[in-house]
Amino acid sequence: MKPTLQLKLSQHLTLTPQLQQSIKLLQLSTLELNQELERFLLENPMLEREEGDAGDFSPAPSSSPSTASEAEAPAPQDERRNESEPASFDEAGEWASAGGSSSNRDDEDDTDFQEFQAAETSLRDHLDQQVSLSPLSDRDRALVRFIIEALDDDGYLNQSLDDLLPLLPPELEFDLDDLSIALHHVQNLDPAGVGARNPQECLSLQLRAMPSSPVRDLALKVVDQHLELLAERNFVRLKRLLDCDDDALRAAHMLICSLDPHPGSQHSAQEMRYIMPDVVVRKQRGRWAVTLNPEAMPKLRINSLYASILQQNRGSGGALTSQLQEARWLIKNVQQRFDTILRVSQAIVDQQRQFFDYGEVAMRPLTLREIADQLELHESTVSRVTTQKFMATPRGVFELKYFFGSHVATDTGGAASSTAIRALIRQLIDAEDRKKPLSDAKIAELLGQQGIVVARRTIAKYRESLNIPPVSLRKTI
Repeated sequence: MKPTLQLKLSQHLTLTPQLQQSIKLLQLSTLELNQELERFLLENPMLEREEGDAGDFSPAPSSSPSTASEAEAPAPQDERRNESEPASFDEAGEWASAGGSSSNRDDEDDTDFQEFQAAETSLRDHLDQQVSLSPLSDRDRALVRFIIEALDDDGYLNQSLDDLLPLLPPELEFDLDDLSIALHHVQNLDPAGVGARNPQECLSLQLRAMPSSPVRDLALKVVDQHLELLAERNFVRLKRLLDCDDDALRAAHMLICSLDPHPGSQHSAQEMRYIMPDVVVRKQRGRWAVTLNPEAMPKLRINSLYASILQQNRGSGGALTSQLQEARWLIKNVQQRFDTILRVSQAIVDQQRQFFDYGEVAMRPLTLREIADQLELHESTVSRVTTQKFMATPRGVFELKYFFGSHVATDTGGAASSTAIRALIRQLIDAEDRKKPLSDAKIAELLGQQGIVVARRTIAKYRESLNIPPVSLRKTI
């Protein structure tokens, strides 16, 4: 076949480097953006921060993304330590000296300081300090420390003594009795319950460490003999087996509930993740308005010295000319990123204004497609904007994705947001009679009376997402 030349026209989408950079910056969180900009600043001499913009965010730690009270203050998500690993004990001292002198702390802050110390001391170090002060022989002390090393972060001994025995040097001639005695020493250390082999033994150890009393003795009997019945909330049978009245069983139950099933957790290093809100929502003249958080916006500019040198030597800039163009692209793309976040955030607030006035129960169903159509953006762009971007409001700090959710039909032909239904479920359960808690079917019936048609299995799914136990586990005496 004879070779020929043909001309063919076609259209295809090409992502320019500038567009690729814009998409990448858009999907980064604020903290990730700051790290990316630091890399650009190190690599490109044409780029610099404006004076007064150190580029260091100072977010405050918290346990939940929706509990911040100050709109301007950065707040972390139940994530929320900066992207680094948990600080070690040695690093903690360095952190304390950098943070300021401890002599400036008021007496009322002593409790916080003690809690900080406890959190920075590992469980093994805490137990080892007690063993060092105990009147044990070197042989027994070494065996006790061997048991301590086998504990998990919650303070439990998950391996049996039979499994641990072969790990000991055979020339020392340890036996199971020696290990049992060492475990007994560990179980007498603080915190009470450490060294337990299961939750039942953990609760029992904590009760045995308390002074004897009628309530403590009854609670100990429940834990040692009838813990399964207590877990099943079978109070009628418990009263019959224990030969006690409602008041006595209620007091024993409250005492058991006050125990800590994870005694070692207070000494475990907890990872903290920080949140820097990208936008702030305030009510102005009767309207909810969104503004960019200035603390989250990096202030970049072209280095005037290098720019003037390049201006004087036109045509011979070489690499500097390319770096100047890259710096301009970056500044433009960063500004465009925040402009897009602001537009999407304002559209969300406009759609969910009832939420800001009345709370979760007033949340309306909302999809990414609705916001995309309203702003004439692609749905994938809205998805990138709402991921790991946060909004500080008078009701707390929320990820933008929080305001989107599925819907459930109502009798009137409308729709209710799944977030609003979850809030209604929580309200109903918070107000229920603890002696006769509401079943999932009953909750579905009550919501149906309000015009919201929800299946029982959907109620169960929403209840589980709220970490609310089933009716059998909510029942009290």
